[in-house]
Amino acid sequence: MKVLRRLVDELGKTVIIVLHDVNFASVYSDYIVALKDGKIVKKGKTEEIINNGVLKEVYDMDIQIHDIDQCRICLYFN
Repeated sequence: MKVLRRLVDELGKTVIIVLHDVNFASVYSDYIVALKDGKIVKKGKTEEIINNGVLKEVYDMDIQIHDIDQCRICLYFN
């Protein structure tokens, strides 16, 4: 993920990747497209998607969000 992020930052490349871990998406993405049941639920900049309302809509559960080392980390196993 760090190499892919560096491709974007240093070489100006566009990288599209499918992730199933919201925290990887939160930390490494500039833009997120959230799918549910094969359909787009939300799309936007990472800071727009990693918020309680959107995550509740996508996952049907309340997810706590913590700022750790300038990253928004979702705690969904508590």
